[in-house]
Amino acid sequence: MFLCLSSRETCSSDQVAVKAFLDLQCKVSAQFGSNATSLDDLACDRLFLKGVDVLSEDSVTDFYASAASKFGRVHVLILNHGLFKAEDVSIAEMELAQFQNTIGINLTGSFLFAKHFLRQVIGDSPIPPRVVITGSTAGKYGEQGHADYAGSKSALQYGFLLSLKNEIVKHHPHGRANAVAPGWVSTPMATESMKNPETKYKALGTTPMKKIASPEDVVDSLLFLAGRCSGHITGQCVMVEGGMEGRVLNSKEDLA
Repeated sequence: MFLCLSSRETCSSDQVAVKAFLDLQCKVSAQFGSNATSLDDLACDRLFLKGVDVLSEDSVTDFYASAASKFGRVHVLILNHGLFKAEDVSIAEMELAQFQNTIGINLTGSFLFAKHFLRQVIGDSPIPPRVVITGSTAGKYGEQGHADYAGSKSALQYGFLLSLKNEIVKHHPHGRANAVAPGWVSTPMATESMKNPETKYKALGTTPMKKIASPEDVVDSLLFLAGRCSGHITGQCVMVEGGMEGRVLNSKEDLA
């Protein structure tokens, strides 16, 4: 199986994902924006890394050509673009440039990778094409102070996904497209944030499992949707958020 992981910047979750597919003996072509250092420890003859400007169609087509030259046509596409600005900025105060940049990288970049993935699909291939999109709880519930990110993820995991699942079968009768939508994921930054009781309460206040996801939780869902065990599942967005029911918007003091 030849797999493409398309991501803005590599991080610990990307490392876990690449390692998981490599452990399954897949050949992995991974795209990154400007920094792939988290993947350095995984270097092997089944891993191809290439920097790509996700807003340049020429850069995206060049990536696919290079990946094909290295391993052959891509069978599975993981769309993991996730530009997220840490600073809260309200809609009223957000600069147009920030909104356009986030939408461009997360949504337009994913569109370009999906477009050229479909173009290289062979209709009678014994291995059907599969696309898995990384969405977010922000795409379902919104994210105060991050309307740019929430808007991009909502577009991907709903409208774009449901369009893609109807179009991929035009390229291969058994093609599939799905999404995973995690909430908070345990990274060094998230672990530090969880030390703040108020942040922890807002993150887990409506989550029955009372914990945030591990990178492995998310990657296991990616593996399931990319594999044969989910062969008759398409157009679905799997929420990987411990049963979260929404946002905590008001404290007891706010309602007093």
